[in-house]
Amino acid sequence: VQLQASGGGLVRAGDSLRLSCAASGRTFSSYAVGWFRRAPGKEREFVASVSWNGKSTYYAESVKGRVTISRDNAKNTVYLQMNKVKLEDTAVYYCAADRAGWSTEPQHLTYHYWGQGTLVTVSS
Repeated sequence: VQLQASGGGLVRAGDSLRLSCAASGRTFSSYAVGWFRRAPGKEREFVASVSWNGKSTYYAESVKGRVTISRDNAKNTVYLQMNKVKLEDTAVYYCAADRAGWSTEPQHLTYHYWGQGTLVTVSS
């Protein structure tokens, strides 16, 4: 499975942004997918995850209520809708897929496949 993240860019605080993660491979639709981010000078952190069928989602507390993860398996694509972005959302965002369809702790899945990252910069 190969993943390609896109949709990043320069936005103002309070704006909305949608990231996309396009995947190749027939098995993608059976994998859980997560979004992670790495802010400048910080470690990578979990943002959100969606189950293989899109029916279950999980969010980090830092983004809960502002971010929505979804997927369209017919298009082999997972989305991360970010609303009311904050300065602290500035980071490189990565999507990742795990061969397990879901977990009770999706933030701790192995995530076997990773995309290359897309940069989101939030300005004031």
